Amino acid sequence: MTSLGVVFRPQLPPERLRAVARTADEAGLDELWLWEDCFLEGGVSSAAAALAWTERLKVGVGLLPVPLRNVAVTAMEAATLHRLFPGRAAVAVGHGVQDWMEQVGARAESPLTLLREHLDALRALLHGERVSRQGRYVKLDEVALDWPPASAPEVLTGATGPRTLRLAGEAADGTVLTASTTLDGVRHARGLIEEGRKTAGRTGGRHRVVVYLHAATGPDAAARLRAEMAANGEDPVPGHGVAGDAEAVAEAVRRVVDAGADTVVLQPTADEPDPEGFVRFAAERVRPLVP
Repeated sequence: MTSLGVVFRPQLPPERLRAVARTADEAGLDELWLWEDCFLEGGVSSAAAALAWTERLKVGVGLLPVPLRNVAVTAMEAATLHRLFPGRAAVAVGHGVQDWMEQVGARAESPLTLLREHLDALRALLHGERVSRQGRYVKLDEVALDWPPASAPEVLTGATGPRTLRLAGEAADGTVLTASTTLDGVRHARGLIEEGRKTAGRTGGRHRVVVYLHAATGPDAAARLRAEMAANGEDPVPGHGVAGDAEAVAEAVRRVVDAGADTVVLQPTADEPDPEGFVRFAAERVRPLVP
């Protein structure tokens, strides 16, 4: 079954998170996703709070920029979330926005090498292994978590370019695609991910693909969506973003699923006037129309 989520946009102040998370939980939304964009809100702290305020809601962080974190810290944080809230947390890691990484003095000369080393070590640590690495960026000496997750969780990565998408298939359990990804882009990404999986001999199971989808509803939905996409430098194409009622949004979700997504996360505009109302709309009106 397709999983449906909504992004809590970090343009909202942190104190709004509780109301949005509780609304999502009570309305029956599958997943709430958070961002760790510089310099807005912390991903792990926000996820822990949202999970603590809710009972059944799954909460994803998409994504934690690996240049900002030692992999042992990433593993400790992820393991703690998975032990405190079994089956309800999802953590994705990725390159981060390179301009932001430069701004804080953390830009890597080879982002792809850093991400590969981070993913390999992170998955091993979360599987309860004792890890030694002497890589270009990741250096660990007999490191093991005292409190690994009871069962190994999925490790996701964000990816856009072809090399990172292949790496996602080789070294991650799932991939997060941005809302700028068109339907053809989702299909292409799924193909590159599967190439990576084949290269690594990872033929079992399914690699989860999470896709953000620009979405807006209400009387001014189309205008708000056009303005947001224009501000992002995106050229609207058929199937890229949706503005309309529940049936229109559900149809757009179904198209993204047909293109290769397992989870579709509705991304409201940054100026969404009623975030709690948008969450209820997704859970109560769109969710029943999605297989």
